Amino acid sequence: MTLPHTPSFALHGKRALVTGGSKGLGFACAVALAAAGAEVWIAARSREALQHAVALAAEEHLTLHPLALDITDTGRVQETLAQLPALDILVNSAGLARHQPFLEVSEANFDDVMALNLRATFFISQQVARRMQHHGIAGSIIHISSQMGHVGGPQRSVYCASKFALEGLTRTMALELGEASIRVNTLCPTFIETELSRQSLSDPEFHRYVRGNIKLPRLGRVEDVMGPVVFLASDAAGMITGSALMVDGGWTAT
Repeated sequence: MTLPHTPSFALHGKRALVTGGSKGLGFACAVALAAAGAEVWIAARSREALQHAVALAAEEHLTLHPLALDITDTGRVQETLAQLPALDILVNSAGLARHQPFLEVSEANFDDVMALNLRATFFISQQVARRMQHHGIAGSIIHISSQMGHVGGPQRSVYCASKFALEGLTRTMALELGEASIRVNTLCPTFIETELSRQSLSDPEFHRYVRGNIKLPRLGRVEDVMGPVVFLASDAAGMITGSALMVDGGWTAT
C-alpha cells in the first residue's frame, strides 16, 4: 500500500471567466477563484459595477480583469472570447429572476429570464467548451443553478423552469464532454442575502417561508458558495461531473 495524496485545491496557472461577476454570487465566486490562484476575468453589462468590483478586489491584493459584456449577445460573446486565452474554468453566474404568480407571467418576463438563465448560458458554455476541447484543456464548467432547480417555489414558475432546464443541460454536457476531460456541474444555493433576493426576503411572510425550509439556523451568505466553487474548479473534484452540489442548508433534504 502507498500513501495517497490529497489532490490540490489550488488554481495556480488556471484561467477563469465568471459571468455576472461584478456583484453578488458571481463576485464572490470570482474573488474565491482569484484567491485560490486563478487568473480571473469577470463579465457584466455595467462598466461602473465592473470597475467597483475590480477596485474592491484590489484592496485585498486580488486582480480581476473586467469585461463589459452582455452575454445574451452571442456574436459579441464570440468576439470577446476570441480575444482571451483559452479558459480552464467557466462559472456561469449571470442570472435573472422575475417572480410572478403563474397565471400572471408575461411573455416578456418569460423570454427575458430564459434568454439569460438558459440561452446565454448554453451558448457561452458551447463556445468555451469548443476552445477547451481544441486546446486539450481538462476544464471545469460550473453553472450557478439553484435549489429551485430541484424543487418548486411560489411565484417562481419561470425561474424554476430555467433552473430545472439548466440541470438537464448540465447532465447532457457532462455526458458529451467527458471524453475531452471537461467536467460540468451545477452549484445550487438556497436563498442567499444579495441584491437579487433582498426584495423577496423583505416580505415577512416570505421570509418565514424561507426560514421554515432551511434546516440550518440562518439564511445563506455569499461566502457559502466560495469554497464549493473552488472545489468544483479544482483537481480535488477531478472525478465529479454531471452532478449538482447542493448549498441549500438542507432545504431539499426532505
